[in-house]
Amino acid sequence: MIKSMTGYGKSSFESNGKKINIEIKSLNSKQCDLSIKSSQQFKEVESELRNIISQKLERGKIEVYINVEYPENFSQYSINRPLYFKYHKELTGLVWDTQDKTKEYLNIIMRMPDVLKQEKEEANANEINLLFDAMNVAVDTLDTYRLNEGNTLLKDFEKRINILLNLLPEVEKFEKHRIENIKAKIYSNLLAVEAEHKIDKNRFEQELIYYLEKIDFTEEKIRLKQHCNFFLDTIKEEISNGKKLSFIAQEISREINTLGSKANDFDIQKIVVEMKDELEKIKEQLSNIL
Repeated sequence: MIKSMTGYGKSSFESNGKKINIEIKSLNSKQCDLSIKSSQQFKEVESELRNIISQKLERGKIEVYINVEYPENFSQYSINRPLYFKYHKELTGLVWDTQDKTKEYLNIIMRMPDVLKQEKEEANANEINLLFDAMNVAVDTLDTYRLNEGNTLLKDFEKRINILLNLLPEVEKFEKHRIENIKAKIYSNLLAVEAEHKIDKNRFEQELIYYLEKIDFTEEKIRLKQHCNFFLDTIKEEISNGKKLSFIAQEISREINTLGSKANDFDIQKIVVEMKDELEKIKEQLSNIL
């Protein structure tokens, strides 16, 4: 089983005539990069919310929005009446002293400091419990989204790893031809040298065997097959192992690169390029695996 780090979830609940909406999004990240944006009344429980989210989602760039919708007849503001009348009295005195006939007091006073004050709202215990329950629902919804995305990626990984496994036998078709070509090239060069210098045939054969052993890639093919099978086994494990899969992909890449450097054959190099192309597509997707 694998999970994507990309996901989306939401939930909502009602309390005291208000509707509280929770929205949560996640993208890929090496760590748990969590940000919560909520109204002031829920700030005191932000640490508990972080625990709920981080324990279930583990990793990712996670953004949480908690929005409160108030009914139409609800007001978060009230007028500071004593302060209003104090300003009114002082303005009235100014009008009397200056004989200014303008008496647009209301608009002036309402713009003065602290006349219109915001009511501080605090969440009660029941509302906090409802918030925790709704957050769990939103997180579970996002986790299900991640799992569904992961299933899609799993099928793609299986397809591309199997392409790599199917390309390995293609390499074997050109191996015999490759060795013969290398031998022929060496003998051709030898004849050119032998015309001017005396060659020790026995020593030459020893050097030729040593060279052919160095360019032999049987071990690389065996390890490449083992790593591919290990990758297929890992994506089917109970937990999502994005980092482990990345390490296996690095080992696959190493064997493919060594295979290419030892090939000395155009047909095999073409197969190696195909392998690299498939592996690169796998690596691109692995950055988004939990």
